[in-house]
Amino acid sequence: MSIFVSEPGRPVGTRLPEAFRARPVGDVTELAETQSINPGRSEATDAEFQQAANAGRYKALEEYGAAPAGERREDRPYLPVSSIASPTLYSVPASATISEALAEMDERQVHHLVILTEDNVAGLVDLRWLLGWLHEQEGNALNQSLVHIELPAFLTASPETDAHQLARLMLAHQLNAALVVDAKGLAAGIVTSTDFLRLYANAGRQEGTV
Repeated sequence: MSIFVSEPGRPVGTRLPEAFRARPVGDVTELAETQSINPGRSEATDAEFQQAANAGRYKALEEYGAAPAGERREDRPYLPVSSIASPTLYSVPASATISEALAEMDERQVHHLVILTEDNVAGLVDLRWLLGWLHEQEGNALNQSLVHIELPAFLTASPETDAHQLARLMLAHQLNAALVVDAKGLAAGIVTSTDFLRLYANAGRQEGTV
């Protein structure tokens, strides 16, 4: 149920958290918005849930499964990210240009892309960030390759991560998406701020009907 943040960096090799590569992971304060950047490692942002991942993952899943049938999902004390995440992911290689990344987003009608380096996750970018980067550049920036650009930080969560906890950390880090990674370290889905809005909007409609 861990949540991790990968610091900004160029898409070289894998930028997945070290926990998925069997290496030590440091702890930081849960809702700290700014931390000193250590380019050599990624750091966990929720120590409590990292502990729970090893000790109580299955217990939490059992408790969730036993939740009253009439209880709304957004009101449940534990709501796994997998229940609201989208399994559909689109990606481009790190060698792609900004223009190609924008074209892929337009063709797929999505706002987020996974950046890959030899099939390894090397970053996660959104349309707003790409347009902001372009605005700050001069010359023919559209033809700039992603591999030469420092990509933004991105959040990574496991399917069992508590969605409420993830929402708080997305707000704290001012990020509107998180990549869902399975036990094998493979990208398994994405959660965006739109998913949370849809969850609570549906709840509002149900309340109106009642």
